[in-house]
Amino acid sequence: MLLGVVSDTHGHVANARAAVRMLESFGVGAVLHCGDIGSEAIVPLFAAWPTHFVFGNVDGGLLAAGLAAAIEKVGMTCDGRFGSFELAGTKIALLHGDDGRLLDETIEAAQHQLVCHGHTHLPRLEKVGPTLVLNPGALYRAAKHTIATIELPALRAEIITV
Repeated sequence: MLLGVVSDTHGHVANARAAVRMLESFGVGAVLHCGDIGSEAIVPLFAAWPTHFVFGNVDGGLLAAGLAAAIEKVGMTCDGRFGSFELAGTKIALLHGDDGRLLDETIEAAQHQLVCHGHTHLPRLEKVGPTLVLNPGALYRAAKHTIATIELPALRAEIITV
């Protein structure tokens, strides 16, 4: 299964659309959004796939309620601030990463084969013990707009400039 990973759209629909077109061309089977969604308008762009969303630091307050409703309306999964689930036999943790302690604890616990996060707007792809840690970068406020793909269960990942 090919998994697409995006983060930090910050409500920027045009950049998110470009990422969606790229994910379509790759034939991904599911998508993870690592937070800082920024607008309900982002959510339906990912309706072609089973998509997991987590909230980031810009998704709080009233926006969180609207985002959760928008995600539910299109039949996708809202994991709140932290998701832990399995796809293609791979145990995955999904969080934004603005809570550095939670991010570090999640990685160090080694209970997930893959930990996906955003927040820094910088791509990250590294193995920490048995865990692959991935930040796809950002689709807004970044020198280069990037996304990632991961082949599951092999955990072969690639950061891609949009």
